[in-house]
Formats: sequence, structure tokens, C-alpha cells
Amino acid sequence: MKMAFVLFDGMTALDFAGFYEAITWIGILGAKENVSWDFCSNKDEITDDRGLTVKVTHVYPDLSGYDLLFVPGGFSTRSLRFDTAFIAWLQTAGNVTYKVSVCTGALLLGAAGFLHKKKQPQIRPPMIY
Repeated sequence: MKMAFVLFDGMTALDFAGFYEAITWIGILGAKENVSWDFCSNKDEITDDRGLTVKVTHVYPDLSGYDLLFVPGGFSTRSLRFDTAFIAWLQTAGNVTYKVSVCTGALLLGAAGFLHKKKQPQIRPPMIY
């Protein structure tokens, strides 16, 4: 499984780190063979919403070669969803099997057209006994 972690200025690092920590254990524990991941962005260095700077190894790669695309959230997604170059880049992941987001990362998946005709899951209120 080849995974692309999409990083961008203003993202919420916790959205990224939580998923990254959990999903990379698939490879570390050997639950699945040939697990790899790349940090992908529209530039070689990004700064999250708190000032953390992250070096990115893959700038504007073709995302079609990945099995999983991950997009974190962050306040900047509200404007980034109107960035035509960024959204066109995300659209290169059209054939990617798994498209995953946390929080407002879904705005970017939606802007790329990946949520068209998708229903929001029904969430039940907690059971109180």
C-alpha cells in the first residue's frame, strides 16, 4: 500500500499526526506488506497553523500512483478549496482507491469532486442507560 499524505500551509498538524501515527503501524507491524508513504505538497516546505515547519519530499507529484490519499484539515482549507492549481493537483488522485480526510480536509476532497453523490453517514446519539 502506497500512501500520499497531502500537507499544506495552515493545516492542523494534529489532524495529520493522529492519522499518520495510526495508519503507518500497518507497515511497521507487518500487517500488510510493501507499505510506504510520501509527504506531498504544492511546495517543498509548509508551515502549519501553529508555526511548525515541515519539509516535504514530493512537490506536486502525480497522485494517481497511490493507493491511499490523506488530506488533513485546518482553517486554510476554507480558502485553499478555491485554489484551482491545488485542486487540479488533488484531482490527479481520481483513481486512488482510498481517499481519507480529517475534519475540514473534506472541503478539499469535495472541491476536487470526490464527494459528489456521497451521503453523509447518519450519526446516532449516544445511548444513555
